[in-house]
Amino acid sequence: MSCTTDRHDHHDVYAAQCPCRDVLDLLANKWSALAIGALEEGPRRFGVLQRRLEGVSPKVLTNTLRRLEEKGFVNRTVYPAVPLHVEYELTPLGRGVAQPLAQLRTWVEDHLDEIPV
Repeated sequence: MSCTTDRHDHHDVYAAQCPCRDVLDLLANKWSALAIGALEEGPRRFGVLQRRLEGVSPKVLTNTLRRLEEKGFVNRTVYPAVPLHVEYELTPLGRGVAQPLAQLRTWVEDHLDEIPV
């Protein structure tokens, strides 16, 4: 199995060097999946996201949002105001992945009682 880094060529997530793995790692992260879900509701400020994602530290949420922005799933918009106003929203790419992640979150909630904890 191999994976090329050329765009629109064959990618294989099972190949050790395939960049698909980095994206899979990002999207399979619980905080990424939850942040994308929270942003499905529309643009949100950092504090609103942090309250919605109960238990996430500011540092982890900041890193998660930065990674999602770097990969093109989230836009960060800074509004010139005092205090600084920053909003995060899903890009078309982020909206595209939101539905499969929502299905995964729903599946987990629906089947949690079947899974030994």
